[in-house]
Amino acid sequence: MDINWYPGHMAKAKRLVKENLKLVDIVIEVLDARIPASSRNPDISNITGQMPRMVILNKSDLADPLMTSLWKKAYSKEGYTVVAVDSMSGRGIREVPVMIRRMAKPKMTSLVSSGRRSRAERCMVIGIPNVGKSLFINKLVGRRAARTGEKPGVTRGQQWIRVAEQIELMDTPGILWPKLDDPETAFRLAVTGAIKEEVFDPVEVAGKLLKRLVKTCPDLVGERYRLDRLPEEPGELLEAIGARRGFFVSGGYVDNLKSASIVLKEFREGKLGRHTLDEPGLYLSPI
Repeated sequence: MDINWYPGHMAKAKRLVKENLKLVDIVIEVLDARIPASSRNPDISNITGQMPRMVILNKSDLADPLMTSLWKKAYSKEGYTVVAVDSMSGRGIREVPVMIRRMAKPKMTSLVSSGRRSRAERCMVIGIPNVGKSLFINKLVGRRAARTGEKPGVTRGQQWIRVAEQIELMDTPGILWPKLDDPETAFRLAVTGAIKEEVFDPVEVAGKLLKRLVKTCPDLVGERYRLDRLPEEPGELLEAIGARRGFFVSGGYVDNLKSASIVLKEFREGKLGRHTLDEPGLYLSPI
């Protein structure tokens, strides 16, 4: 699965992140809880160096709760402060300012001790496209402070946003890395919406997703699409789904592209259950 998407504005965004790191105390990295490894930009650690970092497992309402718990433990062992949140409902959001103040306390104490005036804690929010950074910020702030959208890559320039009087956030554009060498990572990014559908084949991606779902939750797939029998071949299953939904084109053929788009949309909305596609043991040291 050859998928690559690295618009020019992302290279610029990467430079902006590097230039502005000196202005902040903490880096908040927002990940998709369904793909906590695949949604990490491998360049981020090199860019941020030893900066204190908080990991936000966003969209936790769409992920397997047990796997989210395992990922929290895994990243905590790696030395990160980890919070699982659902930016739609706000679950977990209240924990974030508490953790920010705890992480920034040594820096704030040092400022005051050196005779400088106390100030708000400053955080940079980073992450790849469509992990829900802007929605996370809006829920944290309590108002529509950052631009949001369903399409990946909405935020084009950094923004400073104040959270009450204690915390200031710098929002940044979503940044992908230049080449997606691992086809499995590319697949997971495509399935969860981090990559524009214009640069991959939705039929291929949806077919691969269905093949996985038929193994892990066949009853849910059958119930969702009202199918008594689930064909083993992904193309046939897409066709059966399209026929059930009435996705026909001239000549009586099923529109598999439309079937694929609806499968991807419903997976992303959680209508096909709560799934985590990355397993901690495959990416990090044993928990």
